[in-house]
Amino acid sequence: MKIFRTHEYLNAFTGIMAAILISSFLGSSAYSGEKNSESDAGWVDLFNGKDLTGWRIAEGGPWEVKDGTIVVSGKRSHLFTEKEFKNFEFKADVMTTPGSNSGIFFHSKFQEEGWPTQGYESQVNVTHKDPVKTGSIYNRVKLFKTPAKDNEWWTQHIIVKGRNVVIKINGETVIDYTEPEGAKGSPSLGEKGSFALQAHDPKSVVYYKNIRVKPLAD
Repeated sequence: MKIFRTHEYLNAFTGIMAAILISSFLGSSAYSGEKNSESDAGWVDLFNGKDLTGWRIAEGGPWEVKDGTIVVSGKRSHLFTEKEFKNFEFKADVMTTPGSNSGIFFHSKFQEEGWPTQGYESQVNVTHKDPVKTGSIYNRVKLFKTPAKDNEWWTQHIIVKGRNVVIKINGETVIDYTEPEGAKGSPSLGEKGSFALQAHDPKSVVYYKNIRVKPLAD
């Protein structure tokens, strides 16, 4: 029988702990390839973690899928879902780099050029010079502070029921807004539409993963 000395126990223990930490990091930062744990409760993944199947690119991109995330960078461009939704819960894990700007559109419609003119934009911006910060409904309800932080993942949760829109950041409600009856023009909810992610400018780099939706009854 081999007799282990104290330093051998320590070396073995250190190796095991390092392996556990590496496995934990990869599991939290990369797409696992498995169904989202919320799927059993009616949630549907909009992003498969591998490519942009189910999405349409406007104005050419660039859009990159890397390590289970959608990397948003470069000139103005929008990435639209092919499917449309009316009432829903939407969640995405988001991370900004300092000085970056992006957005999550909903009830939008695909357009080849320009800023989307239909639907609402839930702002994604922690430290960009634009004072309208993460969670705002752009040009409707402005937030000048946000619980989101650069270089940290947060969950942006959007709930639409009829004309009511609730937006949560990491479970904290930051917007609870009901669009007035008869509202027209841009922005406005309309009847239904696509989701779209925004590439805002060449200096912005933003990451999205775990993008999913739970359709709600009309």
